[in-house]
Amino acid sequence: MIEDIKRFLAEDIGSGDITVELFVPDKTGTASIICEEEATLAGLEEAREVFEVLGAQCQLINRDGDRVVKGTTVMSVYGPLKAIVTGERTALNLLMRMTGIATATANATRLIRLTDPDLMVAATRKTTPGFRYYEKKAVTLGGGWSHRMGLYDMVMIKDNHIAACGGIENAMEKAKNVKEGIKIDVEVTTLEQGITAARYKPDIIMGDHMDPEHIRELRDAVKKISPDTKIEASGNITPDGARFYAGCADIVSIGALTHSVKAVHFSLDIDE
Repeated sequence: MIEDIKRFLAEDIGSGDITVELFVPDKTGTASIICEEEATLAGLEEAREVFEVLGAQCQLINRDGDRVVKGTTVMSVYGPLKAIVTGERTALNLLMRMTGIATATANATRLIRLTDPDLMVAATRKTTPGFRYYEKKAVTLGGGWSHRMGLYDMVMIKDNHIAACGGIENAMEKAKNVKEGIKIDVEVTTLEQGITAARYKPDIIMGDHMDPEHIRELRDAVKKISPDTKIEASGNITPDGARFYAGCADIVSIGALTHSVKAVHFSLDIDE
């Protein structure tokens, strides 16, 4: 994804870093990147690419997916000081956002694992335009499932699709035409819809805005008809609230992992 990195840098640098040109001398040096919070790391590879594109070299002290404590030095950068300072913000932005997503995913997964070793934490398509690949990658590094990447790799039959074709049964009849190998996920809002969908044995039935008690009822009804169909809980579920679906769903999808996650703070310090 080196072209993405170049695009991110071009957005920031434009015609040139006028501050660095005035104040940073033409000499080499080293800098350390420090994680300022306990976190699950993501974005180290992308941060390294930022500096390498600008002509600096990096040593990764940790790897993406590692859990670190506050104050951990995760990367050392060596090369032209101008390159290091110019690339600082782009590199840290990537680290901060991706690590925030990975950390939220890992924290949610860890809470769930206390009572349910199998419930999968999943991302959604509620991502930043142009940055979806990296946000989904961060979810995976945090131990979650990226879910579908876009509109092209999984059929997801939602409320507007159902309304457009005249109801859940018509929608499921049309789903028979899906090419073999493509998973089918159908959204339902009532137990009755779930039972109708289950007769067609889709890969996943998603209970939208259902509380844990109703998800459990949906699971019990669906599994009697289609034991292999997975039950997904979705709809305004927070990373902290995901644990309440332990024991009653197979998948819990959390849009907040990508649309409103808190960034993790990193700093870059030039070594004296």
